[in-house]
Amino acid sequence: MSALASDLDTITHILGEYFLGLHEGDSERLRAIFHPQAALQAPGLRRSRAEWLALVEERESPAARGDTFAYRILGIEILGDQAMAKVDCPLLGRRYVDYLGLLREDGRWRIVNKMYADRPE
Repeated sequence: MSALASDLDTITHILGEYFLGLHEGDSERLRAIFHPQAALQAPGLRRSRAEWLALVEERESPAARGDTFAYRILGIEILGDQAMAKVDCPLLGRRYVDYLGLLREDGRWRIVNKMYADRPE
């Protein structure tokens, strides 16, 4: 398997963990894939990883609400030790498009930036 294919498999796995973490409200699963200094940003909103995970822990999870698991990867671009993923996240009655920036540092891929907004209809 080529290095690029291996990286794609790893990033796809991380995105699967991201989707499961969001759907189940599993802050530990999310903590494992986000860099401790990750920035989470939406128009007019900035949060640290700790602030965001506290909100995930407080809210009712989509799984507990009975929401359908319908998250999708829309695209992944990899260039060396950096990658950008675009994902579709139907979450808590809304539909978000997330842009997730990942870096490979010390041999490990992690999400370092999340930008998100409601999906335009």
